[in-house]
Amino acid sequence: MSKRNVMVNVEYLTRVEGHGNIVVNVKEGKLETCQLQIVEAPRFFEGMLQGRSIFEAQHITSRICGICACGHTLASIQAAEDAIGFIPSEQTIKLRKLLLHLENLDSHILHIYLLVAPDLLGVKSFVPLINSHNTVVRRALRMKKTCNDVCDVLVGRHVHPISSIVGGFTKLPTEKALDDMLHLLNGLKPDMDATVGLAATLKFPAFARDTEYVALVSDNNEYPMLMGDVGSTDGIRKNKKEYKVLTNEFVVPHSSAKHCKLSRDSFAVGALARFNLNADKLHPKAKAAAQAIGLKPKCINPYLNTAAQLIECIHSLEDSIAIIETLKQTGINHDEAIVVGLNENKMIPVKAGSGVGAVEVPRGILYHNYEVDDKGIIAKANCIIPTGQNINNMEHDMKKLVPEILNKTDEEITLALEMLIRAYDPCLSCSAHFLDVKFVNR
Repeated sequence: MSKRNVMVNVEYLTRVEGHGNIVVNVKEGKLETCQLQIVEAPRFFEGMLQGRSIFEAQHITSRICGICACGHTLASIQAAEDAIGFIPSEQTIKLRKLLLHLENLDSHILHIYLLVAPDLLGVKSFVPLINSHNTVVRRALRMKKTCNDVCDVLVGRHVHPISSIVGGFTKLPTEKALDDMLHLLNGLKPDMDATVGLAATLKFPAFARDTEYVALVSDNNEYPMLMGDVGSTDGIRKNKKEYKVLTNEFVVPHSSAKHCKLSRDSFAVGALARFNLNADKLHPKAKAAAQAIGLKPKCINPYLNTAAQLIECIHSLEDSIAIIETLKQTGINHDEAIVVGLNENKMIPVKAGSGVGAVEVPRGILYHNYEVDDKGIIAKANCIIPTGQNINNMEHDMKKLVPEILNKTDEEITLALEMLIRAYDPCLSCSAHFLDVKFVNR
């Protein structure tokens, strides 16, 4: 092993959201420091919610993220309804599951094609692929547009949805809207098949670290995204109201983001966690695709989170179509549409309470917790995002990876670390992208 001094600085790592630093110090072949430093400033959304009505909370929290806007909306609504004891109708639940599927599709397609594919195809960004893989680029953009178009039909727009609120929806899809969504989603199938074909040709880095994976679980045959208990591959199963016990947030001096742990020093959430815990509940086409690309539980290679995202894309597409077909058969009950106005509190009775929302968004379990007074005003709020739960696990992955690749060139080491962080599809914030990687005295 080389013991020469090496310093590598990588600035402006693209294809992740937010600000973060990687600091790796190796001296005389020994790893001395290996940190993932999050340097984002607090965004104070929990403070913004205090004193606000539960009926407007989802419009505020959807602004936390432009990619997971629908997920934050649904977690916020779930927490509010749990606090006041409101039980949504079966029709509302179906439409919310559909909305969650659409966001999952949109975000996963973005990550697979625009953020990860350049690494696997040997280029530094998505732009060179316009010339070298023009068909792939056109497919990616076409698929994303389809997801956005379906969201527009369902909730008015994808980024910061309008019609999904506490109690249900302010506007329900017409029969024509259901047909339009069905047409768009069925048209996505050939591109999805082509994406699986592309994935089968890609080579992901070989790396493994036994990890505790955490995701929603349920006793029925449904792949849980909107509702369920919280389980782990280490045998933990708890109600969502025990989210503080499940996340165990703690502060570290080198990061403005808290770390989390459960049975071990760290755990992972996200598509790979959901796959590891619920693969048997996937749609048959998703199962077939997993077999085609060689993905099976329990997978402990974090780079393959992207492969798990692809499998979820297939499941979300097929289940979305099934939901819409069911709604067409039963018909939409438009009497359930909520008219928003000054007397909405009379239509949905409120009471004091504490509620928790736990929803699987593209990057893992998202928790919202609201304490509400007898007028529906939020006295206290807490939000724990998936990336916050993953940061500690990323750091532990890095600590195992670095000693295994010290025989590689500086460029190869840097790329391996960049790809590892990107594999988690981290959402550190919705601002500028920055990552600084330093190797000192290797």
